[in-house]
Amino acid sequence: SITKERTEVVLQGTSSLDPNDPAAVWEEYEFKCKPGDLKRRPCFITPYHYRLDWLMWFAAFQTYEQNEWIIHLAGKLLAQDEEILSLMATNPFAGREPP
Repeated sequence: SITKERTEVVLQGTSSLDPNDPAAVWEEYEFKCKPGDLKRRPCFITPYHYRLDWLMWFAAFQTYEQNEWIIHLAGKLLAQDEEILSLMATNPFAGREPP
């Protein structure tokens, strides 16, 4: 164990025209091996890690100003960049307008 609590960074998007609307539905991007859906079987890849998933774990210990790459990642997700989406387990906006 490295820490007693595990803080997670969660990336979500919405198709709502007003993201501040309480009725806006937010959908989560899932990573291939980062903890997420509790019903999903844990990912075991030995001796390697999925690099993005690993970096997300460390990003949760700091602010986004200390991890500027998260802002770039979010921008690429908003643009539906295929290379970035290939690193994700799910794209909740596949076949739809970008968030």
